[in-house]
Amino acid sequence: MRAYAVIDIGGTAIKYGCATEEGQFLEKASRPTRAGAVSIPDVVLAIVKDMAARHELAGIAIDTAGIVRPGEDGEIVFAGETTFPGYSGTKLGRIVRETMQLPVLVENDVNAAALGEVWRGAARGASSAFMITVGTNLGGCFVQQGRIWHGASFSAGEIGYLRLHNEKRILEDVASTRAMIREAAFSHNMSPSELTGETVFDWAREGDEEALAAIQGLADNLGEGLAAVCCLLNPEVIVLGGGVMAQSEVLGPLLERRLEQLVMPAMRVKTRLAFAVLGNDAGMLGALYALLQQEHVEVQ
Repeated sequence: MRAYAVIDIGGTAIKYGCATEEGQFLEKASRPTRAGAVSIPDVVLAIVKDMAARHELAGIAIDTAGIVRPGEDGEIVFAGETTFPGYSGTKLGRIVRETMQLPVLVENDVNAAALGEVWRGAARGASSAFMITVGTNLGGCFVQQGRIWHGASFSAGEIGYLRLHNEKRILEDVASTRAMIREAAFSHNMSPSELTGETVFDWAREGDEEALAAIQGLADNLGEGLAAVCCLLNPEVIVLGGGVMAQSEVLGPLLERRLEQLVMPAMRVKTRLAFAVLGNDAGMLGALYALLQQEHVEVQ
């Protein structure tokens, strides 16, 4: 049985584990992304070295925030300086591979999550899938025949940056959890910092009309982005991820209705909506799957 180190680098925490080539975890843990002045590559190497002392590793799969140039260098093309100071330009794949002398794969976190859902999650068996993650911001990725579509500058799928109706706003300004909370807070004369998405849905279940309107606004605006996906890519499945999508019983019908309004039936007849099922494991599993593809390991 082959074992692989799988690592998910986020803004506040690095989640990691050891998994088999079938995607079964042997162990999982997490630690803060920034531990004093220690750099992200140093944190990653410390995790891998510790894991290698307990498992015979066949490779290392990493997913990370930021725009990533996959390939030999596994370069972080761009990452926000506020959250990841000095991270842009880091050739993370090369650093880890040369130190550990093992195959390494580095992929963007949303891309990896999409591939994970295709391999072991909500889009399993689909020939094409688009995943959108809804949180403070919006992320997206298109997977075709089990391969990520990266785009010419490795930023394909960034649906959050779609411009709306010739306005200055972009989609994530009006279709993110942040936008829903902002609208609900304004209608209740509160600061957005006082609210969570879960509170807004709790209010809606109690019949709060302003909360219902904020949720409807989220669904309407997000539906516009999903309609564009249907028209441009015609995927077999659209996977909806992110914390707010745990409210699938509320958002599912609203999004289905919005797509019925916006997309010609012939263009959407074979596209279904699905809610992500892998949670925090999606990125690690997707990065592992991409590594197995890179190393030509047969997987089911």
